[in-house]
Amino acid sequence: MAAAWEWLRAALSDLETWKYISIPFVAGFVGWWTNWVAIRMTFRPLEFRGIRPFLGWQGIIPSKAGKMARIFVDQTMHRLGTIEELFREMDPEKIAAHITGIMEQRVEYYADEILFLNRSVAWQRLPRPLRQRVYDRVRQELPQLVDNLVEEIAKNIEDLLDFRHMITTQLESDKALLNRLFQESGRAEFRFIVKSGFYFGFLFGLVQLAVWIAVPAWWVLPVFGLIVGYATNWLALNIIFRPLEPTKIGPWTVQGLFLKRQNEVAGAWTHVVTEEILTLQNLVNAMLTGPHSERVKSLIKEHIRPVADEAAGLLQPLAEMAMGESTFERIRDSVGDKAVEVSAEPFDHWPFVRERGEVIERLLRERMEAMPPEQFQDLLRPCFQEDEMILILVGAALGLLAGTAQLVLVFGGV
Repeated sequence: MAAAWEWLRAALSDLETWKYISIPFVAGFVGWWTNWVAIRMTFRPLEFRGIRPFLGWQGIIPSKAGKMARIFVDQTMHRLGTIEELFREMDPEKIAAHITGIMEQRVEYYADEILFLNRSVAWQRLPRPLRQRVYDRVRQELPQLVDNLVEEIAKNIEDLLDFRHMITTQLESDKALLNRLFQESGRAEFRFIVKSGFYFGFLFGLVQLAVWIAVPAWWVLPVFGLIVGYATNWLALNIIFRPLEPTKIGPWTVQGLFLKRQNEVAGAWTHVVTEEILTLQNLVNAMLTGPHSERVKSLIKEHIRPVADEAAGLLQPLAEMAMGESTFERIRDSVGDKAVEVSAEPFDHWPFVRERGEVIERLLRERMEAMPPEQFQDLLRPCFQEDEMILILVGAALGLLAGTAQLVLVFGGV
């Protein structure tokens, strides 16, 4: 025993021994480093840095924001429900009641503003009881008109809202949000990729050590560095997504790491989507500013114009005498314009918007948890598939450089 201890102490005091011991640890570091770089390059930087077209880099996800957004709509959202179905789930009756509740509080303000902008000084000269009758008639008619408007929007929302345009526009302009969709879904998997790089690299390093002892040729360290950089990325990506279904291997049941976390991922993903993308506020803004906005605005005017007609029923003869017929007609037209202008205001009320979002979140989560594995993997797989080979080859190149540096700096070349 004493002789063995003396031999071990003598070996450890020899610098050459430490050089050999360093091989698997350096390989582990290379595996960790190349995987970390691969993940970093997937998401950063948000905008291109360098000299276009080749001397520089932009994160894979941000560089393909439009394509990723279309994949998000086509491969995920369309499997979870149509926009008509989701809008129905938000409950149009509650939406209409919320709009009415907000608008009723502002009837007098809106009416006075419309008349002021039309320079109707005569309105202020009307007796207060007559003006109050107008306010009351508007409040009386408003609920039914808003109900009819929201119901027609619900029936025709596929024609009034370009869902793909809404999503792609938002995600192309907010690349950090696009990144977050993938990062929230695959947070555990990305950590695994980085950490596993060290363990896989260390194992490859043991093989590298054995080969180096047997064949101490100059090319062994660089070539194994390349292999480590390539293989650690490849292995990590495949362990995340394969096998799709739980598979028995001896006493163990294995499945892709991402797929095993389906319920957990569904919760994180749907929370981001319903809080930042698929909100009632965003849907309304998209209808008012999107490709079909003119049709939406015409629909609002068509349904709200009767407010002016009903209110005028009591006062039209007197109002025309006080204001003039042309002014009165201009005021009636202004009601529709004002309705369009303020139509998004009720959805600035965040508690109501979030409450409707929670309804959608529950629906989407239930459906996502029930997705078959081959569809569920599409949540995260696209962020690697786009330039997966580039990431693997970058890892290989970095591994080659690290192996060469180890050869020169540690072993002094051959």
